[in-house]
Amino acid sequence: MSILDVAVVGSGHNALIAAAYLAQAGRSVAVFERAPRPGGAVQTRDDIFDGYRIDVGSSAHILIHLTPILQELELERYGLRYVDCDPWAYYPLEDGRAIYFHKDVGRTCDSIAAISPRDAVAYRRFLDDWRPISEAVLRAFLGAPTAGRLAWTMGTGGGFARGGAEKLQDILGSYRQLLNTTFEHPAVRAAIEWIAAQSGPPPTELGSAPLAGWQPLYHDSGVKRAVGGSGALTQALVAHIRAHGGEVHTSAPVRRIIVQSGRAAGVEIGDRAEDGLPLGAPVADNGPGRVVRARSVLAGCHVATTFGRLLADAPEAAPLRERVANLRIGNGFGMILRCVTSELPAYAGAPADGSPGPMHQGLQLLCPPAPFLDHAYADYLRGELPRDPAVVAMTWSAVDRSIVPDGKHLLFAWAQYHPYALASDGKWDDETRRRAAADILKTVGRFAPNVPACLEQVYIQSPPDLERELGLYNGNVMHLEMSLDQMFTFRPSPALSGYRTPIPGLYLTGASTHPGGGVFGASGRNAARVMLKR
Repeated sequence: MSILDVAVVGSGHNALIAAAYLAQAGRSVAVFERAPRPGGAVQTRDDIFDGYRIDVGSSAHILIHLTPILQELELERYGLRYVDCDPWAYYPLEDGRAIYFHKDVGRTCDSIAAISPRDAVAYRRFLDDWRPISEAVLRAFLGAPTAGRLAWTMGTGGGFARGGAEKLQDILGSYRQLLNTTFEHPAVRAAIEWIAAQSGPPPTELGSAPLAGWQPLYHDSGVKRAVGGSGALTQALVAHIRAHGGEVHTSAPVRRIIVQSGRAAGVEIGDRAEDGLPLGAPVADNGPGRVVRARSVLAGCHVATTFGRLLADAPEAAPLRERVANLRIGNGFGMILRCVTSELPAYAGAPADGSPGPMHQGLQLLCPPAPFLDHAYADYLRGELPRDPAVVAMTWSAVDRSIVPDGKHLLFAWAQYHPYALASDGKWDDETRRRAAADILKTVGRFAPNVPACLEQVYIQSPPDLERELGLYNGNVMHLEMSLDQMFTFRPSPALSGYRTPIPGLYLTGASTHPGGGVFGASGRNAARVMLKR
C-alpha cells in the first residue's frame, strides 16, 4: 500500500463521516476497525436473535437531521432511507392521559392543553424564547470550537445575551429550575426534564438549562428511524467511502499510532486475535504488526484509548497523557434491554386490536414527575442500581416491519441511571444484570400492563457490556460527561479542542470531542473541514 493521505482509527459514525468527506474531496483514505463490523455505536446486527435486526447502540436519529451531512454526502444514493416518526415523543400520565410531542407545535400545544391549558400557552412562549439561543448553539456546534466562536455564541450576536441578565441567569442555572419556573403541571415539567436528561447531567446541575432549551429544535428535526436499523446510516457511509476510492477494513485493530520525527506517520495494525483486547490493556508484544504509512492520522476512538494505549510509547504524547487520564468519564450512565415481544406495549389509549398507535411511533418517555428521577440518580450516586429507573421505550417495529418476522415486535428500553462500578465491590454478574433488567421492565409495566408478560427474548446491555461491545469506557455512551466544563473549547480539553493535537498530523473526532455524543455527526464533519483546510 502506498502512503495514504489519512489513516482513520475506528469506524464510529463520526469517523466514517470524516472519512467520507475526505474521500469525496479526493484524499486517499483507509479506515481501520478492530470489530468484525463497521459502525461502532451506530450498528445493527442480525445475529443476536434469528430473524431480527437489533441495534446494539443508538436507535433514534435526531441531531444529524439538523445538519447538512445527509445532503452533502448524498447518502440516499447509497441506500439510506428514513421514516419520520410523528409524534416524536409520548409522555403517559399514570391516570391514563398523555402528552404527545408532534413536529407541529400547534398540535403539541393542543395535547398539553388537555393536561394544563396555562402550560400550553407557556410552552409556545418557551419555544419562542429559547429558539434564538438553541439556534446559536447549533451554529456553534457546526464549526470548530474556537474561543472567538464561543464568545460570539455567548454574546448578542449568538442570542445568549438577548433578554439581559435574567436570561443569562436562566442559562447558567439548572434545567430543573428553568422548568419549575416556566411550567405549572408536574407532568409537563417531567416530560421535558426527561428529554433533557438524555444528555447525562442530572436535573439540578448548574449550567445545564440549555439542555432543556434545545426543545425548539426537536420540533424541527423530529425523531427519524433509519429503515433496516440504526446501522443503515453507517452502512451507507461505508458504501460512500468505497465509491470514492476509500477503504474500510474490519477485524483490523490498530495497535498503535506511529509517531516519527515528532509527527503522526501512520498506524500499526494487529491481527484478529486482538479484537477482544480489554479497554486500557497494553498490547502484547507479538512482534511487529502491519505498518500502514499515512501523512495524517484521524483517531475516531475514545480519547482515553488514543492517549492511553495507541500513543503509549510516544514521548510526544506524555504531556497530555495525565490530563486525558483525569478527564471525567463518569461512573456509567445507563443501560438498555433489547426485547423480542409478541405484541406492542398496551399503553392507555392504544388500539384494542394491538395495531400500532401514535404512542408507538417515537420515544416513549416513562418517567413520573419529580422526585422519581431524583431517586434514581441518588441510587446511582451511592453506587447502587436504581430501584425505580426512568425509561425511554422504543418500538421501532411499529414503523419498520423489515426488522422483525411477521407477527412479532421489538421493544428497546433505555434506562438511567446505572453505575458501572457498584458499591462495596459489587459485580455486574448475571444475577445483577437480571435484577437490573427486571426493575427496568417494572417501570415499563407501570404504563403498559402487558409488559413483561409479552416478552419472548431479552438481550441485556449493562454498562460493562457497553464497554466491552462498543469500546465505551465505563459504559458512558457520551464518552465523557456532558457538563459545561467539558463542552465547547473544553472538550476534551483546551489543548485538544478544535480536532487538532499538539502532535502534527494527528487529529481527533468522535463523541470525546466537540460537540459530544449522540447521532449528530458534527464532530466528523468539523474534523474533516479542519483537515482539508490544512
